[in-house]
Amino acid sequence: MSQTVRTRPEGSERPLSEAYDTALLDLDGVVYAGGAAIAHAVESLGTARSGGMHLAYVTNNALRTPDAVAAHLTELGIPAQAPDVVTSAQAVARLISEQVPGGSRVLVVGGEGLRVALRERGLVPVESADDDPAAVVQGYGGPELPWGRFAEACYAIAGGVPWFASNTDLTIPSARGIAPGNGAAVEVVRIATGAEPQVAGKPLPPMHRETILRTGARRPLVVGDRLDTDIEGAFNGGVDSLLVLTGVTDGARLLAAPAHHRPTYVDADLRGLLAGQPEVEAAGDGFRCGGWTATAGREQLELAGEGEALDGLRALCAAAWTAAGEGSCGLDGGKALARLGL
Repeated sequence: MSQTVRTRPEGSERPLSEAYDTALLDLDGVVYAGGAAIAHAVESLGTARSGGMHLAYVTNNALRTPDAVAAHLTELGIPAQAPDVVTSAQAVARLISEQVPGGSRVLVVGGEGLRVALRERGLVPVESADDDPAAVVQGYGGPELPWGRFAEACYAIAGGVPWFASNTDLTIPSARGIAPGNGAAVEVVRIATGAEPQVAGKPLPPMHRETILRTGARRPLVVGDRLDTDIEGAFNGGVDSLLVLTGVTDGARLLAAPAHHRPTYVDADLRGLLAGQPEVEAAGDGFRCGGWTATAGREQLELAGEGEALDGLRALCAAAWTAAGEGSCGLDGGKALARLGL
């Protein structure tokens, strides 16, 4: 897909919750962290919903079922039902169902979320390579996943069975810190077999397709905290995105983002859904947003002025992305970011 290279965050006169019909929300780092709601998330989502915006929760985590995710959100004060949740397990189950006959057995290396998604597609989850599976599917199975499950996958793949993965995120956040994600487990099987899986989750097209099919969104806005899954997924799907700074992306990563990792909008948290977005305008050799003007020097990004820190960050993005073209900006933005407290 040919995409225009974004050189600055866009502005919006209307609140984003009015400009888009559906918010496709990542969960961890956007709505909650370590199981607890992120500040302003509950109130912001409630206001967006009451104003008519459809909220859908889109996650690469294939472990939990949509029912379990919806129950968790409801406990946090964010009313949700299973149809509001789209998981990479659902996306990979659809992908498999399009390539094997109905009623086929599928060897599962993962948790209940995968099994439920496979049954929804008329497929039969099995546990062993001896069960004559037509496919192998791998998804995050939690820290208790037995090592022998990887061996079963390897035996089946070595016999010529096609291999699918819900996603390849190398890490997953937990209450105690960063833990190995499904991508790390996929590497175990890849090393042992030399095979390559078909992958469904963000940022790849099967996940975006699954989301649009299930939500019926006509003008969606992807909302996420990760450049390499949420924002890249929006880029691949040709839809707009909002990056919130409540998760893994900091100012330095944002300034260095290559073309396929640049969000349409940038805001501090989910309150950004309820507001318009300021314009970033060309100003001489630089770019102005609010009270700040940013320019690209020979070795570093320069920032002058005063005002809201986010406006300064938006101006810096314009200077950095314009200087970088389609690639990553190599200019030092440390001093400018420090001035903004970011």
